[in-house]
Amino acid sequence: MSRYLLITFLFLSHLSFGQSPAGGIKGSIKGDGNEPLANATLLLEPAGKSIVVDGAGNFAMSQIEPGQYIINATYVGYKKVSKKITVEAGRKTNVNLILSINDNSLQMVEITGRKAKTYKTKSTFIGNKTETDIKDLPQSVSYASKELMADQGAVRLGDVVKNFSGVSQFSFYDDLTIRGFRVNGQSNTQLVNGLRSSTGFWKQPLTNYLERVEVLKGPSSALYGNASPGGVVNRVTKKPLNENRKSISVSLGSFNTFRGLADFTGPANKDSTLLYRLNLGYEDANSFRDLQFDKNVIVAPSLTFIASPKTHINFDMVYNSSKSRLDRGQSVIGNNLYSTPQSLSLSTGNDYLNEQTYIVTLSLNHNFNDHFSFNAAYSKTGYQESLYEHRGANVYAKDKLGNDIPNLVAMQIFARTRKRYIDNFSGYFNYKGNTGPIEHKIVAGYDYGSEKTPVGASQLTASGYRNATNTGTIANYVAKDSLKYLRDSKGNPVPNVPSFDLNNSINSQRMQDDSKAFFAPTNLSPAYYYLNAGYIQDQLKLGKLQALIGVRYEYYTDFANYATSTQVKTHSSAWLPRFGLVYSATNNINVYGTYVMGYNPQTAATLSNPNAGGPFDPVKSNMVEAGAKSSWFNDRLLITTSVYQIEQSNTLYNANVAGQPDLLRPVGKERSRGVEFDITGRLSANWSILASYAYNDAKITESTIPAEIGAQKPNAPRNMANIWTRYNLAQGPLSGLGIGLGANYVDRRTLSINLAQSIPNYTLLDAAMFYTVGRMQLQFNANNLTGKKYWVGGYDYIRLFPGTPRNYLLTMNYSF
Repeated sequence: MSRYLLITFLFLSHLSFGQSPAGGIKGSIKGDGNEPLANATLLLEPAGKSIVVDGAGNFAMSQIEPGQYIINATYVGYKKVSKKITVEAGRKTNVNLILSINDNSLQMVEITGRKAKTYKTKSTFIGNKTETDIKDLPQSVSYASKELMADQGAVRLGDVVKNFSGVSQFSFYDDLTIRGFRVNGQSNTQLVNGLRSSTGFWKQPLTNYLERVEVLKGPSSALYGNASPGGVVNRVTKKPLNENRKSISVSLGSFNTFRGLADFTGPANKDSTLLYRLNLGYEDANSFRDLQFDKNVIVAPSLTFIASPKTHINFDMVYNSSKSRLDRGQSVIGNNLYSTPQSLSLSTGNDYLNEQTYIVTLSLNHNFNDHFSFNAAYSKTGYQESLYEHRGANVYAKDKLGNDIPNLVAMQIFARTRKRYIDNFSGYFNYKGNTGPIEHKIVAGYDYGSEKTPVGASQLTASGYRNATNTGTIANYVAKDSLKYLRDSKGNPVPNVPSFDLNNSINSQRMQDDSKAFFAPTNLSPAYYYLNAGYIQDQLKLGKLQALIGVRYEYYTDFANYATSTQVKTHSSAWLPRFGLVYSATNNINVYGTYVMGYNPQTAATLSNPNAGGPFDPVKSNMVEAGAKSSWFNDRLLITTSVYQIEQSNTLYNANVAGQPDLLRPVGKERSRGVEFDITGRLSANWSILASYAYNDAKITESTIPAEIGAQKPNAPRNMANIWTRYNLAQGPLSGLGIGLGANYVDRRTLSINLAQSIPNYTLLDAAMFYTVGRMQLQFNANNLTGKKYWVGGYDYIRLFPGTPRNYLLTMNYSF
């Protein structure tokens, strides 16, 4: 028996030592932005073995027979990668895979969140309401991703738009200039997730809950209704991911700045049919400006319900509670820009601005099949304002002869409360099909929009000069009627609200006893309008040529004297065509041309300003644009060049009437001509870049005031340039270190169309350092390194908006 056991043992031992030992594989999976793709899936064929990589994107397989295999790597939202490998006996084969974002699934990515971490976005929905490669869109688009905003430490919209060609700040409110035309948050022409929304105008929107900010240049009325001819700003909120990601960050910086942010996302149930995302933000920051501060609380939840592979439902909300003071800008003595410090604010310790804003969106996407889908979304914006402010009356105080006293700014007091509500519905069908050799992408839809300022809005105003009996006020001082006014020891008229002394600002900024001021109610009439619109558009493709043909019909209803016994409905309508051509000159270069029209009613409701005057004729505009778009370095870098002309009629400007600071007047015609150049993407896996240049000749071509003809438009710089780049060290002893550098140039600008006042050009230099170790990143941003004194915009020398001096921000971010 023992002999048989010995023979069996020797036989098995011979078999064991005669076989080749097993091998294995190890490595990592990363995105093309060098980010680890946690929980990506690997499948080894034909062995049939699969594995899920760990949180750092690393993996290892053992006990694999030597031989030839194909390893497949997949990750939701990214293109599948397959690679042939050879497994050798007794050895671990290293396999490192790079996956790039799958833009063909961008519809899904828009709904469930973008996983790529890069400055570049290949496709967009803003231009066509259907997934379109940016190269195939016959219109210029600029954008900034959440990665760019994070690298620059940009927390407000004004910090972001400096990256876009042809876009600059008009003031430091939510107030921009695009290709020479003004766009602001109060005019209801900005978009959130492609739907019309609004802000309170006074404060720039925060960005911690945004996936990206994008600007569609030129009139966009053919798709989105009444809008500025310069372009439309779209803020895309972060959407849920189907994997667990959590991050928290804390920032400390100049001017006693503290911010705490959090971003949590992942599946909310076991089968991942319900996804969630929650962005939270808290800010407590002062300013380089006297008496100014911002306290913000942001709550931005998002839910995605995957009812089936073909049906997705989204819920998004952004809630912002803001406490601050309203900063009306810097005033200087006479025409001397440098006569007062840029920190000078006309506010007092009494002042406050409390705002609450919410934006709630419910959306549905259903794919009937691979060719036919339906999208519907409803959005509601609510805004509430409670304001008390001491502000300039936009003029200097008068002496007894009626002359300006240049060191005294005439003051007024506003006490205001108001609410605004905006409703939007958008429903449209997408169809992709062929007619013979011609490919079609057809969009047909219906839009409804409304805005209401309900009953209850009210304002008390104290302004003007006291009458001789000190029992009331007179709006303006007229020297020949000096006996009608109460006068001081020098014979000068006594203002209702004490003037602000630019030579003794500390005394003027103290808390004021306003009990003796004469207040009068200011008319804030309720307002309401709504619009109905239908549109159809076809993007055709035949070989290398693409054509975009579309038209929108908009029917606009406004209520004159809304909510009164004399309420009357008024109507207007417009047909808005859109034409575009794209030709693929090479595999990576497309040239394009387009013609679009714009339309924007100008009523008390759309202007959100019942004190503006009017009624005014609607703004009408058109744009002709041509350009080229190209991609380089395996589609990592996008370059866009465009040439355009925009014409507009019936633009409104401030009438500059004393005592009526909100009164507007129309100007005949304007024309903007320019050239723009944009670069976005990566030069290598570790080197990101964004750069732009814009030349804009924006002039008034017709006016009832001859001196205005030929004048450059206010706050519209002729030349602008920008660059930002980041380089990461991926190997060696400095691995994990990153460096960012940036510069911005803005040309000289006039402040008003009388050409009497202007602000100088400026160049700003910024820098950043990043150090990543494990799940922790430390970031240090230094802005305006040279301490340049500059102004971002202004109305006149009583209302200047100075830029931020040298400042620093230290951020610690932890991901888990």
